[in-house]
Order: sequence, then structure tokens, then C-alpha cells
Amino acid sequence: MPDKYAPRDWQPHEKPTLPGSASTPLHPTRRRIQYGLVGLVVALTGGLSNALVTANLPYLQGSLGAYATEMAWLPAAYVMTNMSANLLLVKFRQQFGLRRFTEIFLALYAAIALAHLFVHSLSSAITVRAAHGLVGAALSSLGLYYVIQAFPNKYRLKAVVLGLGVTQLALPLARVFSTDLLEFGQWQGLYLFEFGLAIFALACVLALKLPPSDRYRVFEPLDFVTFSLFAAGAAGLAAVLSLGRLLWWSSTPWLGVVLAISIVLLCAAAWIEHNRRNPMINTRWLASADMLRLGLAILLIRLVLSEQSTGAIGFFQTLGLANDQLQTLFALMLLGAVAGVAASAWLINPARIAEHLIIAVAAICVGCFMDADATSLTRPEQMYVSQFLLAFGSTFFIGPAMVAGLGRVIAQPGNLISFIVLFGMAQNMGGLLGSALLGSVQILREKYHSSQLVEHLVLTDPQVAARVQA
Repeated sequence: MPDKYAPRDWQPHEKPTLPGSASTPLHPTRRRIQYGLVGLVVALTGGLSNALVTANLPYLQGSLGAYATEMAWLPAAYVMTNMSANLLLVKFRQQFGLRRFTEIFLALYAAIALAHLFVHSLSSAITVRAAHGLVGAALSSLGLYYVIQAFPNKYRLKAVVLGLGVTQLALPLARVFSTDLLEFGQWQGLYLFEFGLAIFALACVLALKLPPSDRYRVFEPLDFVTFSLFAAGAAGLAAVLSLGRLLWWSSTPWLGVVLAISIVLLCAAAWIEHNRRNPMINTRWLASADMLRLGLAILLIRLVLSEQSTGAIGFFQTLGLANDQLQTLFALMLLGAVAGVAASAWLINPARIAEHLIIAVAAICVGCFMDADATSLTRPEQMYVSQFLLAFGSTFFIGPAMVAGLGRVIAQPGNLISFIVLFGMAQNMGGLLGSALLGSVQILREKYHSSQLVEHLVLTDPQVAARVQA
């Protein structure tokens, strides 16, 4: 019986770029188109798993009979598991093969989507969202592998940018069409659509399988210790950042306890990995100047982008505007995101990564500056250009940021998991930090202005007393 872990004899153009990735044989044009379409379906399926809930959180609140602070657990639960999932998923692909990985996790995704239809309480909804975060991470990488198959080797970088960018289109896309699903079947309509999409994606990957890849014996017992510590620490950190501004940082003692425990757990995981002979997370490589700069850049860009998700959308929701009144704005945001992906793929050049990131940040800064004078009289029409620029910048930066790290990973394939952890943590933490920071500033300023308004409303004032009596 042949050894399933024996390396295959690849042609130069077929050899997988990284351990666990698919080989890249020559495909006819028709097959490339099929791979591209399946990649689009799989990537959007993975992205929509969280986007449909995030875009409709206020409307799901009534269906589940929960308070706003309780509903915040739904997106938090997704991020809590999604952030650490790749620690094991990458090694699973490497040891058990990409095809088995594809079929198992897409089947799990469909089963979890079906479970959503039987959710009738907040606790069960949180459990299902946490499970979705785990399998959602698998679908993001799977969609990328399919998109890569759709392009010749000379366009590999463009394929990587497109594969990553498609996942980022899920949230603006969900905001455009999910209102109709709510009108059709309330919250069950959202989950029924998600289940149907998952079944369709599963059928697609079963009909069109990825090319084979090499398999390696990579799992070690200590991997699961590191994963347990890292996953628990990251989950606690995500919970604190998601709920802190709603429960308020200094008014809820358990937030401080969870934060302290999370830091201890993450430090313990880092200590174990730092002293391992064959670490899953290469702390020395992550602490290099280049990787620290890249991680900080991704985190800060994600932090600034909270102006769109928490600032503009939250601003209009506070003013009482519903999703159906924001459809044109959402459509322009989707158009901006698509333009960002297309421009990034077209212009990608490893020698000019810094310029790409500067363009993305410049677009975001201009958009934020244009919205800086918003008042209660501001309406969506006045934010069309600014939100288009923000959406453009949000997808224009993601591809170059990934390519900047991949170049170093290809030179040292053993650092693949380390880079994916850095990339995922920087993205998720940046988004959570941005929402927490911006939301906290909004609450502080609202309390300040409220106190300024009411400090003169005392009954000793004759005008106030007369109005109270009237």
C-alpha cells in the first residue's frame, strides 16, 4: 500500500505553493471559468454567514426577544471562534488533504445553517453562531483556493487578491438584499437562504473538486494545548471588546476579570510556542520588525474603517432610518467595495505594496473627513461619495496586505500558520477595537451633551416650573 504522505512527483508548474494548498495543473478555459464561479459561490457563502446577522442585528432582536446588550453576543460569538480556528484548520488541510477538508467543513456548514432554522432562544442562537465562526474560517480559505485555480500561474497574485476580496463583499451585499429576505420570512428567511446557499456550495465543490495536494504528518499533542489556551484567550478578548461599550467598562466587574484571564491565557500560549522545538506559532518570526509593521498597519486600517460600520450606519440607525431607506447608500458601498477589489487585483505589484496601502488609507481618510461635519440633519444622500471612498479603501488594502506577508511565507513555509494567525488577529482585533473605541467616544460625548442640556432644567426656574405644571 503506497504511503499517503509520500511526496508526489509534480511538474514545475503543478507544485503546490504552500503546504496544504492545492496543486495547480493546467486547465482548459472552460474548467477555469467553472473554478472561478465555484470560488465566488464558496467565498460569498462563507462571508455571508456572519454578514447576514451583522447587517440585521436590530431586526433579529425582536424575533429573539432580547436586549441590545444580549444581541451583541451573536457577532461576538462568531468572532470568538473564527479568530482562532485557523490554528487547527491549516494543519488539518496539511495532514488530511484539501479534498477531505472541503467536503467535511462544507457539510458541517450546511448542517449548522440548518440548525439555525430551529433556533428559538438567544442561548441556542449564540451556540450556533459560535459553531458558524469555526466553519466560516474554513470556507474563506477554500474559496481562495478555487479562485486561484481559475487563473494561469502568471496571474497568481491577482487571483489571491480577488479570492480575498470576494469575501469582503459579503457585508455590503447582505445589506443590499437581506431586507427582502426579512420581509419574506422574518429571521427564518435569512437562515433559509443561508442554508440553501450552503447546500448549493456543497453541490458545487462535490461536482468540481480541487486538484490533489501533498499531505504531511504535522499534528503534535502540544498543538492542542496551545490551541486551547489561544482560543480561550482570544475568545475572552473578543467578548470584552464586543460588550465593553454596551455594558460599560467600569460598571461591569466581570469584564475586567475576563480581560485579565484572557491576557494570562494568551501569554501562556505564547510562552509554550516560544520554547517549542517545532512551534505552531513562530513568536520570533512574528516579533520581527517587518511582521510587526505589517500587523500594526492592518490593525490600524481596520480600526479606522469602523467609521463606516459603527459610525455611518449606526448614525443613521440612531436617527431612526431603517435598512430600506438606506438601499441606495448600501448599493454605492457595494459598488465601492467591488471597485476596490478590481483595482487592487489589476494594480497589484509586490514591489509597490506600500503605495497600495497608502492609497487605501488616503481614500479612507478623505471619506472620514467628508463625514466629519455630519449633524442630525444629515441624510444618506450627503454621504454617497464619502461612503463609496471608505468601501473602496476597505477592499483595496486587503489584497496587498496579504501579498506582503505571503512573500515571506513562501520563503519560509513553516511560518504559514504564524502569518495566518497574525493576519486574522490583526483584522478581527482592529475591527473590534475600532467599534469599541468609536462607540465609547460616542457614549461619552452623548452623556456630556445630555448633561449640558439638562443642567439648567431645574424647578426653581419659573419657565421650567410653568412648563411642568402645563
